Amino acid sequence: MRDDVRDYLADLVRRARDVLGADLVGAYAAGSVGLGAYQPGRSDVDVALLVAGPPAGVAKRSLVDRLRHESLPCPARGLELVVYRRDVAAAGLPEPGFEVELNTGATMPFRATYDPADRPAADGRFWYALDRSILRQSGLTLLGPSAADAFADPPPAALRALLVDALRWWLALPTPPGDEPAPGAEDAVLGACRALVRSRDGVWLAKADAGRRVAVDDPDAALIHRAIAARRGGPPPSGPAARAFQRRVLARLTAAGSAPS
Repeated sequence: MRDDVRDYLADLVRRARDVLGADLVGAYAAGSVGLGAYQPGRSDVDVALLVAGPPAGVAKRSLVDRLRHESLPCPARGLELVVYRRDVAAAGLPEPGFEVELNTGATMPFRATYDPADRPAADGRFWYALDRSILRQSGLTLLGPSAADAFADPPPAALRALLVDALRWWLALPTPPGDEPAPGAEDAVLGACRALVRSRDGVWLAKADAGRRVAVDDPDAALIHRAIAARRGGPPPSGPAARAFQRRVLARLTAAGSAPS
């Protein structure tokens, strides 16, 4: 882990403890940091905090004030922080189930949400249970019990449904027509690879690593390698090519879900 990210995370945990006191029972680095794939200039810092019980409204707002970029500058593109109750994290629920969600950073739109009901449905409600599943496997423990002990996976059928919801959400995003490179198409392609690997192999990988694994025997290997190269500055795939790949992965996941066990 980079020193600037390590120092930032330590300061974040200290500030969270100042606000939440003994109610703060766990802190975990998630996302690219947890998966060992942090990319300066591109990656976010993803953090999950666990609390013993639901924080009071004043504590929620104080936490946001202390951790937002203007108070604690994030060395990455931005901070994506979610606060869960300990019992929710351990239950394997498919619902969002968060107490606080904070997005903040120099190049990230600010968002503070204090109830899942206030999260716009168009932004997707599948992220949280998927993130908790990734945390169970690869979360980096900053405070409290190990991530494997603190977080639970949703049941297999629920997890597959969440992966399908995620693919459908990506497919609903607007993309330019034609064969011109479409910024963001690389994440759509590699996100589909990650969903396929999790469904097929039962493991979460960083996006580029998932792409490499799928590309070994996939007819769209050239498209996948182009998406991987785009994360290092190369041109991304076109929108239609990315969508065709996503639809093929979606068909595989939905077929797997309907197959007799």
